[in-house]
Amino acid sequence: MKPFWQDRPLTEFTEAEWESLCDGCGKCCLHKLQDEADDRIYYTDVACRLLDLHSCRCTDYSRRFNRVPDCMQVSPSQPEVFEWLPVTCAYRLLWEGRDLPDWHPLRTGNPLSTHEQGHGICGRACSELDVDDIEEHIVEWVE
Repeated sequence: MKPFWQDRPLTEFTEAEWESLCDGCGKCCLHKLQDEADDRIYYTDVACRLLDLHSCRCTDYSRRFNRVPDCMQVSPSQPEVFEWLPVTCAYRLLWEGRDLPDWHPLRTGNPLSTHEQGHGICGRACSELDVDDIEEHIVEWVE
C-alpha cells in the first residue's frame, strides 16, 4: 500500500494528513523579498516574530493569521502560495508532482530528522530586526 501522499491528490488529504506534511524546518516563516524586475524571491534569515527559533514551530499556530496579517495560508486551493515555499517543502514538492525527501519525518518516523539532516533554520535565523535592515539579511542557504 502506498503512503497517503503518494496515493491521492493534495485536495483529498484530511486535515491531519495535510498538517503532517510540514517537516518543521521553519523556512516558510522566514521573511522573503521579491525582486520587482524579475520576480525572483529572496529569503532572509529574519523569522516571523511568532516563530520559536529553538523548536522551529509557531508559538501561536491557531491564531497566527490574526496576529500576523501577512502570514501565508498554505492550502491546495491556493496554489499561488506554493512558489513562495522553499524547494524542499513537502507541500511544494507534492504540488510539483515530486516525492518527499528521504529525510522527511513521514519517511524517517523521526520528528527531528529535518534538523538532524541540516534542513531546518534553528541556529541560523534571528527573530527581531529593524525592517530597514532586512535587505542586508538575504541568505543563500535556503533551498
